[in-house]
Amino acid sequence: MTFQPIKASGNSNYDTDESVIVETRPKTRKPPLYKILLLNDDYTPMEFVVLILERFFGLNHAQSFEIMLTVHQKGVAVVGVFSQEIAETKVGQVMDFARRHQHPLQCTMEKE
Repeated sequence: MTFQPIKASGNSNYDTDESVIVETRPKTRKPPLYKILLLNDDYTPMEFVVLILERFFGLNHAQSFEIMLTVHQKGVAVVGVFSQEIAETKVGQVMDFARRHQHPLQCTMEKE
């Protein structure tokens, strides 16, 4: 916050200037959001994709299954929208988990 002095107007009986401090608020912008995308491949089992969605995105089984089918049929699906830091963390977690289980699943993020 910044403060700007404002001179008092009107007739003053004092030899000095009177000032009033007014609080001004800086304009803040909301941080950009990022979409997390899950990409289809021919090797990662559908059950593993459902597990990823439940485990890292907190979706229930029905939601996870529906998104998995979208990924399978359309080649890509948005699985969530987050701040940059959270999106980067989730993408890293998904990619690490997929590699540990020897699946080529790809997860990316892009600015909304």
